[in-house]
Amino acid sequence: MHTSLAWIDYLIMVIYFAFVLGIGFALKRFMKTSTDFFLSGRSIPAWVAGLAFISANLGAQEVIGMAASGAKYGIATSHFYWLGAIPAMVFVGLFMMPFYYGSRARSVPEYLRLRFDEKTRGLNAISFAAMTVMSSGISMYAMAKLIETLHIFDPLMQTLGLPQSYIFHLSIVVSALITLGYVYLGGLTSAIYNEVLQFFLIVAGFFPLIWLGLKNVGGWSGLVAKTPAGFGHAWQGMTDPDKNPLGVEWFALAMGLGFVLSFGYWCTDFLVVQRAMAADSMTSARRTPLIAAVPKMFFPFLVILPGLIAIALPTPTAADAPPGASASVVKAETMGLGIIPAKVDLQGNVEVDTNGKPVLDYDLAIPNMLLHYFPTGLLGLGLTALLASFMSGMAGNITAFNTVWTFDIYQAYIKPQASDKHYLWMGHFATLFGTVISIAAAYVATQFNNIMELLQLVFAFVNAPLFATFMLGMFWKRASADGAFYGLLSGIAAAAIHHGVTLPAGAVPGVKGGWLYVAHGYRNEMAQNFWTAIWAWSVCFVVTIVVSFLTKPRKEEELVGLVYSLTKHDVDEHLAWWKRPAVLGVVVLLMTLGLNIIFM
Repeated sequence: MHTSLAWIDYLIMVIYFAFVLGIGFALKRFMKTSTDFFLSGRSIPAWVAGLAFISANLGAQEVIGMAASGAKYGIATSHFYWLGAIPAMVFVGLFMMPFYYGSRARSVPEYLRLRFDEKTRGLNAISFAAMTVMSSGISMYAMAKLIETLHIFDPLMQTLGLPQSYIFHLSIVVSALITLGYVYLGGLTSAIYNEVLQFFLIVAGFFPLIWLGLKNVGGWSGLVAKTPAGFGHAWQGMTDPDKNPLGVEWFALAMGLGFVLSFGYWCTDFLVVQRAMAADSMTSARRTPLIAAVPKMFFPFLVILPGLIAIALPTPTAADAPPGASASVVKAETMGLGIIPAKVDLQGNVEVDTNGKPVLDYDLAIPNMLLHYFPTGLLGLGLTALLASFMSGMAGNITAFNTVWTFDIYQAYIKPQASDKHYLWMGHFATLFGTVISIAAAYVATQFNNIMELLQLVFAFVNAPLFATFMLGMFWKRASADGAFYGLLSGIAAAAIHHGVTLPAGAVPGVKGGWLYVAHGYRNEMAQNFWTAIWAWSVCFVVTIVVSFLTKPRKEEELVGLVYSLTKHDVDEHLAWWKRPAVLGVVVLLMTLGLNIIFM
C-alpha cells in the first residue's frame, strides 16, 4: 500500500504549520506575566475552554490509540468513552471544579499542598511531570510512525542522500521543534486556541473517512459481519474474560476503567483540568467539562470505527508494498489482518511474540485508512488533521509539564523567592527541556503495538493512586497529610509490584511487566493495566485511611474551601434552572446511558 503525496497535500500541511506558529507569534506580546503564560490570565470563555478541554485529550493517543484499540478490541473500545470518560467529566464539572477554581490553585499539585502539605505535593508533582513527558513522547512516536508510513520525508531524504532508516528519527525531531515553537511563544493560550482549531480539523478530516469506509464494507451490518465475533457489541461476554475481546470481566472493567482510571484521569490530570481553570468564571469552569462531554460521547464513531473498518478490508499482498521495500517489510505487508500490517522494528525486521506469531501494528490503522481511501488533496486534509492531533497531544502535555515544574518543583523547592519575570523565564526553559525528555520517551513507545495500552499503563501508576488521595482529601475531613503522602507512595509502589509480577500473553519480561517475577498472566496488556490500576487505587485508599487514623488531622478552619462539607455550594443559585451545570450534567448522563443500551 503506497501513495505518493502531491504538491497540494504538502501545501495544505505547510499552511497549517504556518498558521499554528503564527498563533504563537501573535500571542507572544500578551505573555507578560507567569499567569498569562501558564493560565491564560483566566480569561477564556466557557465554550472555548470546553473545546480545548476535549481537544487536549484528542491528541495522538486518542486518534491513533483508539483506532488501534478498535482494531484490536472492537466496539468494546467505546467503554473508554461511555463508561471511562463521560461520568467522570460530569463529576469533575459538578463537584471538583469548585475546589480547583475556588482555591485559586495554579495546578493540581498545588491543591494538594493547600489540602495536605508540601511532601504530598512534591511527590505528585514529580510523578505527574514524569507522566506528562511520557505522554508527550507517545505523541511524538505516533507522529513519527505516521510520517514514516506515508513517506512524507522521502523526497527530502533522497535529496540529502540519507538512508530511509533515518526517517523515524528525523520525524521525532521535526515534530518536537514545531510543538516547542508555538508553546514557547504563546504559552497555554496558544495551545488552547490551536486545540480548538485542531478539533474542527479532525472532524472535517475524519468524517469523510468514516463515510467512505462504512459505504465500502456494507454499512454497520456489513462491518459486524466482516470482523471477529463479538467485535460489534460493547457489553457482550463481560461475565467471563475469555468471552470478550478486552479480556476482562465486568468488575475489572467497571472498577479498573469506569472508576479508577476514568476518574483518576479526568479529575486529577492537570493536562485537562488546566483548561477549565483558564475559564473566565466559576460557572464557566464548571460548564467546561460538561460542554466537552457532549461531543466526547460521539467520538467513538469518529476514532474507533476506522480501526474496525481497517480489519474488515481485504488483506494486501506483497504487490502493495512500497517500491524498493526490504524483504522483511514486504513480508510484513502479507502477514496482517485487513490493512493492519505486521509490526516492523527500527532495524526493519518483522516482530513476533513468544509463540512465534507476527505482532500486528495496530497503530497503523488510521494512516493506512488514509492511504486506502483518500485521493490527492483530501489526503493532505486528513493528514493535516492527524498532525493537528499530534501537535495538540504534545503541546497539552508540555504546557502541563512547564506549569508543574515551574510552580510545584522549581518555585517550591529550588528557588522560592524569585521574581515573576524569573518564573516566566523558567517556564520557557521548562518547555525546552520537557520537549527534549519527551524525545527519549518516544523510543520507549516503540515497544508497544497500541499506544493506548502504554498510556493506560502510565495512568495506572500515576492517576490511579492519586484519585484515591483526592477522593479522601475532598470528601473526608479526617484525612491527614501523613495519610495522603504514605497512601500515595504505597499506591505507586503497589502498581510497580503488580506490574513487575504480571505479564500479558505473548510478551517478554521488560517494559510490559514481569521484570520481578512472572506470577500471573493476562490475556492482553489492557487487562493487565486495569488490574494494575485497581491495586494501586485500593492500596492507596486503605493506607491513607489507616495512617490518617493514626495521625493528627488539620483543623477544620484551615480546610474551608478545600473539603466538600466545608465549601459553599450555592454558586449557581442566581442562574435559571435550565442554565445550571447540574441540569446539563443529568442530560449528558442520560444520553450516555442511551448509547450504552443501543450498542449493548
